[in-house]
Amino acid sequence: MSAPNGVTTAEQAFAPVLVALTTMQSNVDAAQKQQAHEYLEQFQKSPEAWTTTHAILQSQAASIESRLFAATTLKGKVTYDIHQLPRESLTSLRDSLLNLLFSYRDTPQGRPIRTQLSVSLASLALQMTSWKDVVDVVVLALNHDAAGSLALLEFLTVLPEEVTEGRKVSLTEEELDIRTKELLDDNADKVLSLLAQYAQSTPDAAAQPALIRCLTSWLREISIARVVSTPLIDIATAALNNEPSFEAAVECLCAIFRETRDVDECAEVIKVLYPRVISLQPKIEAAAQSDPDVFKGFTRIFAEAGEAWVVLIARQPVEFRKLVEAIRECAARDAERDVIHLTFNFWYELKNYLVLEKYIEARVQLADIYSSLVDVMVQHLQYPRGEGGNEEDLFDGDREQEEKFREFRHSMGDVLKDSCEVVGATDCLSKVFARVQAWLQTYSINGTRTPTGEVVNWQELEAPLFSMRAMGRMVPADENQVLPQIMQVLVRLPEHEKVRFAATLVLGRYTEWTSRHPEYLESQLNYITNGFSTGSKEVTKAAAMALKFFCQDCGKLLTNHVAQLHQFYEHVSGSLLLPSLYDITDGVAHVIAAQPLEGIYDTLKLFCQPIVERLMAKADRAHDDASKCEVADYVHLLTIFVQVVKPNIPAGQPNPMITYWTEIFPILTKILETFVDCLPICERISRCFRSMLISYRTDMLPLLPTLAEKLVYCFEKSQQGCFLWVSGAVVREFVDDDLVDEGTRQAVYSFLERQCLGMFRILNGKRPEEMPDVIEDFFRLLTDGIMFHPQRLITSSLLQPIFEAGLTSLNLEKFEPLIAVLHFYRDLLMYGDQNHAPTSISDPAASTSPEVQQAILNIALSQGENLTKAVTSGLMYSFPRDCVPDASGVILALVQLVPDRFAEWMRNTLELLPPGSVSPQEAQKVLKSFEDAIAQRDFKKVRYTLQDFTSWYRRKNVTPRSAVTGLDTNSRFRFSG
Repeated sequence: MSAPNGVTTAEQAFAPVLVALTTMQSNVDAAQKQQAHEYLEQFQKSPEAWTTTHAILQSQAASIESRLFAATTLKGKVTYDIHQLPRESLTSLRDSLLNLLFSYRDTPQGRPIRTQLSVSLASLALQMTSWKDVVDVVVLALNHDAAGSLALLEFLTVLPEEVTEGRKVSLTEEELDIRTKELLDDNADKVLSLLAQYAQSTPDAAAQPALIRCLTSWLREISIARVVSTPLIDIATAALNNEPSFEAAVECLCAIFRETRDVDECAEVIKVLYPRVISLQPKIEAAAQSDPDVFKGFTRIFAEAGEAWVVLIARQPVEFRKLVEAIRECAARDAERDVIHLTFNFWYELKNYLVLEKYIEARVQLADIYSSLVDVMVQHLQYPRGEGGNEEDLFDGDREQEEKFREFRHSMGDVLKDSCEVVGATDCLSKVFARVQAWLQTYSINGTRTPTGEVVNWQELEAPLFSMRAMGRMVPADENQVLPQIMQVLVRLPEHEKVRFAATLVLGRYTEWTSRHPEYLESQLNYITNGFSTGSKEVTKAAAMALKFFCQDCGKLLTNHVAQLHQFYEHVSGSLLLPSLYDITDGVAHVIAAQPLEGIYDTLKLFCQPIVERLMAKADRAHDDASKCEVADYVHLLTIFVQVVKPNIPAGQPNPMITYWTEIFPILTKILETFVDCLPICERISRCFRSMLISYRTDMLPLLPTLAEKLVYCFEKSQQGCFLWVSGAVVREFVDDDLVDEGTRQAVYSFLERQCLGMFRILNGKRPEEMPDVIEDFFRLLTDGIMFHPQRLITSSLLQPIFEAGLTSLNLEKFEPLIAVLHFYRDLLMYGDQNHAPTSISDPAASTSPEVQQAILNIALSQGENLTKAVTSGLMYSFPRDCVPDASGVILALVQLVPDRFAEWMRNTLELLPPGSVSPQEAQKVLKSFEDAIAQRDFKKVRYTLQDFTSWYRRKNVTPRSAVTGLDTNSRFRFSG
């Protein structure tokens, strides 16, 4: 029937959809686009979309873009909204999808549409459990001509992918397992036969990427031995010679190699594959010179084959040597460094076998390849030459490329470490040192300067220096053949920023060796300290880092040089950037830590007192954000001393560190109270206090009362979580029965209570969304509380408001605070189950205490439904993906505690869902799964059912612009205490 002006009724029906699509693609204001988007979103979920999408797809007047939208919508309908159709209409839906797929088999620009239709048909096949002859029906419907055969191949390609992603649809685990067997296992031989027939009957089969992609998709379902017994393996190899199918062929062969990782089971298959792989080796050179994409494909093939057969290479190194040589050749010929990274894992995997005594013969046979690999890597490590001789910008302003190169160098450094393990560190060092010597002989006079003063081709000198640093971890501290020669040369190299930077870091890497060879200490330290006067920020940074490592490893050798070290520290500290200042401060602190116990106090005061005086002066002048941040940064210098200088104190002796920190404690607390509204200062001083607690533990007892009062006061004034973070350290450190008396433990618990009450008052006026970091710190503190004071905390009146605060916090969408809340709930509920209760370090009896268990059971019964609603809502709407295991773990703990109530709570939760988001049949199905699992006491099944259902619901109903962001759980916190 036609409407006026020649417009059909069907076209009238979908006209609003086309108008909305046009609006989305046109240059209109944001409000109109938002309105069009909301209309299309509602349309996609509506029952009318079934007929409208078919009408659009059948209309020749609709644009390709509109039809693609319709096909995409239809895919979503089949995946998520199949419940909207009567079961008896699914056969008609199947037939219409087949007709559409056939009609689009040769449509220009129609491949994306065919893909969506193929996915729709595959998803329907998965859910339509009465459809048993899926492959036969599709073959009969599509395999009529060449274009239809390609459409058939596209459907067969997506079928395994859709089935293995079966959790998109609403099927139980048992239904999914059965359907997977019916669709994949039972059809594997049939599909292989179809593919082989197509390969034999099509003259240009090797040029058909659809055939190759289909084979790749089914490789996990079909025995690899059967695949290589068919012409398909020859087709896949021949496809490497056809540009249209090259990428598909590479993917296919790599997938085949991965299926042969069990080399004993696949020995005969590998005998068939290996000659085909090696036959590609003569093509490497030409590909590297003329076609980067082909070269990358060949490198992938060799590297993936090597990784799959690595144990076979270790067993039969002679037979498989050519494969290793091919991978080495790919690495060597990669002039642009675009594909060498594909080989890194192979060298690592092979090394892991070659270092075993069992494969010593292979190590001997392949050692020369690893030795030559050192030369390959050093060559690739060279910085590029600046365009037109511009040494100031080697990357032509491309900072991203420069950063990529730096990261890439460190990956190549890992390959050098692998070579050291196979060949030996001394031999590898000798190779790279030979390059340094060759450069010096060519370009320098007496190895110290160049004739013109310029360091020509410095890249050839810097690369082996970087290699030496990369190999440092593999070189033993007693190496005496090469390192003495290297150390003499390093401190005399010609002056160049990049060369000095690299040489300085080499010295910093071998400080453990220097500690055993003190005769080199003075010359190396002079070289490093001279780096601070070069004027180069990079060299200064390297010098600070190297000095830190020197002081860490050679601290005992420097204990008599404290005066000179202090003079140097005071001289340079005012001019260094913060990271470098922190590095040399760390080094100085290690020298102090190496002092005799009786000298620690004086040495510490020598270095710290000027810092404290400068800190006080900065605090007096701090009136803006920048100057306040300077105060915060300076506090961290003291924290470094706290973290590093931790002497072992004999029982009964005073701790000299506490003696000194007691003197400056009032200064720190005064600064804290003055700047309690400045978050950077609060965080830095909090870190300093926390470090004191961790470093000196119960020796901090004299400072504990003052510290506790300051933490309570500052938390109430600032409402910053850093004070709760420190409070957690107080709770953890003062619990040991042998070191802490009962009065102290009770005082610590009272302190914990005060922090909880302060948090409740804050939550009365603020929502968790306004302070996610504070929520995280609070619940981490509570997790410590129930671990170290379970009896007191769980049986107290605080438990109810704590539980309610957690429910309110589950509305957050940020990972860190959510994880803290979920971990707290999980640990708390486990105390209610005698069989799963954690053992408290300070109160083991609490794990089996009837009072504790009853308190947990009471809170679970009174708040379990609210917790079920909050966690389920988060899983369906807002929780980050990484929170899912912990969230379902909370439900698991709850179900184990009160199994008979959970099904009722879950039913009530589902009733809160928006109308139409879950059909009654689906809701009943998931509830039955819960009830059956609980009846069988299969609590893990409850967990997995919850994860599958909420994941399905989220994919079906939740979009970035969804109006509904969670269930209304009425979880606003109220505290009247």
